[in-house]
Amino acid sequence: MKKFLLSFIIILLSITTVFAQSDTLTTDSVKTVYVFKIFREIGSTSWIHTQEAFKEAKDANACCILLHLNTYGGEVVFADSIRTKILNSDIPVYVFIDNNAASAGALISIACDSIYMRPGANIGAATVVNQSGEKMPDKYQSYMRSTIRATAEAHGADTIITANDTIIKWKRDPKIAEAMVDERIYIPGVIDTGKVLTFTALEAIKNGFCEGEANSIKDVIENKLHLKSYKIVEYKPSFYDGLKGFLMNPMFQGILILIIMGGIYFELQTPGIGFPLLAAGIAAVLYFSPLYIDGIAENWEILLFIAGLVLVGLEVFVIPGFGIAGISGITLIITGLTLSMLHNDAFDFSGVSFDEFFRALATVMTGFILSVGLGIYLSNKMFTKGPFAKVVLQATEDVKEGFIGVENSLNDLVGKTGLAYTDLRPAGKILIGDEQYDAVAETGYIEKDEKINVVRFAHGQLYVKKNS
Repeated sequence: MKKFLLSFIIILLSITTVFAQSDTLTTDSVKTVYVFKIFREIGSTSWIHTQEAFKEAKDANACCILLHLNTYGGEVVFADSIRTKILNSDIPVYVFIDNNAASAGALISIACDSIYMRPGANIGAATVVNQSGEKMPDKYQSYMRSTIRATAEAHGADTIITANDTIIKWKRDPKIAEAMVDERIYIPGVIDTGKVLTFTALEAIKNGFCEGEANSIKDVIENKLHLKSYKIVEYKPSFYDGLKGFLMNPMFQGILILIIMGGIYFELQTPGIGFPLLAAGIAAVLYFSPLYIDGIAENWEILLFIAGLVLVGLEVFVIPGFGIAGISGITLIITGLTLSMLHNDAFDFSGVSFDEFFRALATVMTGFILSVGLGIYLSNKMFTKGPFAKVVLQATEDVKEGFIGVENSLNDLVGKTGLAYTDLRPAGKILIGDEQYDAVAETGYIEKDEKINVVRFAHGQLYVKKNS
């Protein structure tokens, strides 16, 4: 009986273990592959989509992120942010180059753990150019050379010790990566001087910049990553993500700054119109909203901007001239707009690089200078001959037409006494000696023939009181 019970317990435990193992295999064998597509120019929208995609991949417990890439390049600053995100990712990141990985796309691809390319695809040509396609000065190329070289170095190297020498074999050769930026680099058997390096798929495989060719995402997953049981989760950008990317584009932010500054300028030039101030207000909301929602712009930074507006308003409408309040207001406006772009933590700016600060300040100052210049130019056009000419006084009071200045001799009448020649309600005429003068009652009404005293002369007008 005891042997029977012991045998039954052993069999029961064995069956339980088998089922437990079966459940574990089922759970572990189905891998989640997170696919993230970039089929556009690298810019602020791509960077926002990247951040969202990596967050979703982590929440989905993905075994890897597979970047589906086809781009001719884009802005270096956002490409640098994306490549840093990839290099620091806890989840392996692979890229499938579907035809093109040029310029910024090459930098992003080199950051990935493995590169797979469609036959006929290309990678390289990472020279920094402007929007017209012209090569930028060497200081920009130097930064790009350093960045792409460091990206290649981040994948490490093997040290091979032979009888006669020690050889460092890089997974991604930094010199080859640099040749994608600098046409001056010569690498025997790879590239001659005078040419920027671009690899085909087979050339990239030969030189260690591609792990293999593939025809599709499915081909990469099954035949390169060797996953048999998997599910694909694909990033689907929301409308808000696209809108936020558009609003946070540096060029568009510069336009918003121009509208903000220009609107304030026009409103100060023609107070009461309202439309320039409304345009400035809408631009300010569009500028700060995505930055605030993303936690980049903080309350105190927006308050700096508002305080600057208040000081400028006081300087124009309350305090005569233009001095400390006006200068302080403009400074606070520029400071608020600039700091709102930076990824600081409250008053801690230790994580903000000088390049990031300089880019933000340059964006704001460019918008500010352009707004002042365009404001002056458009003021002359619009308010002298344009549609707003009627709101500006155009007439000239010429002496030949009977216009004369106010005689300062009236100031000598202050302190003299006389009679109200007419009722002053509050304006009327007074009589001093044998001369009549126009005057205004300082307080209340003054009846005809009452004695008056001239108390002051201002703005060409005599002011009188009853002589009690």
